[in-house]
Amino acid sequence: LKPGYRVLFHGPPGTGKTLTATLLGKYTGRIVFRIDLSTMVSKYIGETEKNLAGLFDKAHNKDWILFFDEADSLFGKRTNVKDAHDRYANQEVSYLLQRVEDFNGLVILASNFKSNIDEAFLRRFNAIIPFPFPNKVEREAIWRVSLPPKIKFECDLDLPKLLSAFELTGGNIINVVQYSCIQAVAQGADRPSLDDALKGIQRETEKEGKVFRNLLENK
Repeated sequence: LKPGYRVLFHGPPGTGKTLTATLLGKYTGRIVFRIDLSTMVSKYIGETEKNLAGLFDKAHNKDWILFFDEADSLFGKRTNVKDAHDRYANQEVSYLLQRVEDFNGLVILASNFKSNIDEAFLRRFNAIIPFPFPNKVEREAIWRVSLPPKIKFECDLDLPKLLSAFELTGGNIINVVQYSCIQAVAQGADRPSLDDALKGIQRETEKEGKVFRNLLENK
């Protein structure tokens, strides 16, 4: 059997991939290292492999969890060789494949798109775990646990139930909660308002290049 364990988390941004990696570290009592790929990849030939070698050598037998976020940039599909750049890029992917396969600890890769990962990596994962977009019931639950405890709402509205109609990820909801509560403090109010929550949702929607539509206008 190959040493270690390799896992792929894939799903839309904000669905909890990074959070899950940190919770796994807390649950197992292990240190989680989030790998900053910008410090790993170099435009100079051989430097990327050197950086990766240093990383895996240092992590060897340490019982660490290595977490590669946005892994597509380093674990992406190999291309047909058209020039020297393609050849060296493919060598980096092949070298990384070898080091991940030989690592005797837990390696977690996170990607927004499973299809972007090189098939050679996919075959070697021990587990591939999808992080789907939350449904309405799940969104309401996320709203409830994300808001401060014992909080009251404007006119005693059930904001979590109302706002669950909007298709948001957990990451979006956290941002809206922070925005609404900061606005309440700034206005000297003791509770967040529906209008501020809707403005927060509009901000999150427009950040992703989507058109905001108020689903509560007729309610």
